[in-house]
Amino acid sequence: MKVFLDDERATPEGWTRVYWPNEAIALLETGKVKEISLDHDLGDDERGTGYDVLLWIEEAVATRGFTPPVMGVHSANSSARLKMEAVISAIGRLAG
Repeated sequence: MKVFLDDERATPEGWTRVYWPNEAIALLETGKVKEISLDHDLGDDERGTGYDVLLWIEEAVATRGFTPPVMGVHSANSSARLKMEAVISAIGRLAG
């Protein structure tokens, strides 16, 4: 399964669309997600951001041996994109 977290963009063909971090995390917990593409700004920071999904993945890798999917960022928020890409790199090192 490929998961696309976004509040505005059109969903690419072949991807499963989710709007909120908790939805993405629920799918990740199934172990069936092979790839995930994340937006940062989802319209309601109290409900979370794409960054929160990466923090969940990082914690799951570090504490439970979770195998992360291929991860990408499609956010237009340049500073958030850099922060998210840094976490993806850290997850890659943890997952080794």
